[in-house]
Amino acid sequence: MTEQEKMKLGMWYDANNDEELRHMRVTAQSLMFDLNQTRPSDIEKKEEIITELLGEMPEGLDLITPFYFDYGYNIHIGKNVFINLNCYFMDCASITIGDHTFIGPYCGFYTATHPISYKERNKGLEKALPIKVGKNCWFGANVSIMPGVTIGDGCVIGAGSVVTKDIPDHSIVSGVPAVVKRKIEE
Repeated sequence: MTEQEKMKLGMWYDANNDEELRHMRVTAQSLMFDLNQTRPSDIEKKEEIITELLGEMPEGLDLITPFYFDYGYNIHIGKNVFINLNCYFMDCASITIGDHTFIGPYCGFYTATHPISYKERNKGLEKALPIKVGKNCWFGANVSIMPGVTIGDGCVIGAGSVVTKDIPDHSIVSGVPAVVKRKIEE
């Protein structure tokens, strides 16, 4: 089994020493560089790079650069999504963003986790767990979403929050770690 296959299955894999994964990241970094150096007014070029990166141009995507990622192909974005500047999608596993979601600046979506044991960690091992975000969510600035988290539809995540556990639909959450403050009743 290849390291990429292990990565996709959520198993421990060698992210640091595998040549195939390293090559994929360098290719993605080149696309990221091109995207982040494109003039905001050059919409056609920006959309061309996003299409190459994601495999499609999501309908109504408003992506403010700079934008950072590891692979690109594991990012799945719904319709009418806004992503503000300096966001990082660590897409070792899939990151799915639902329709009509607003993501504030400096947000991070982190799918990778590492062994607690430094001996295992020093081997370059990591595991990637998918992140899923429902429709109609809003993320304040500087939110961090940890590996394996699912966020339901219609949630509001307060600025600076660190989301470590699944969040039910229509919740307002904040804090470190983030906790549900109340349900949205509308």
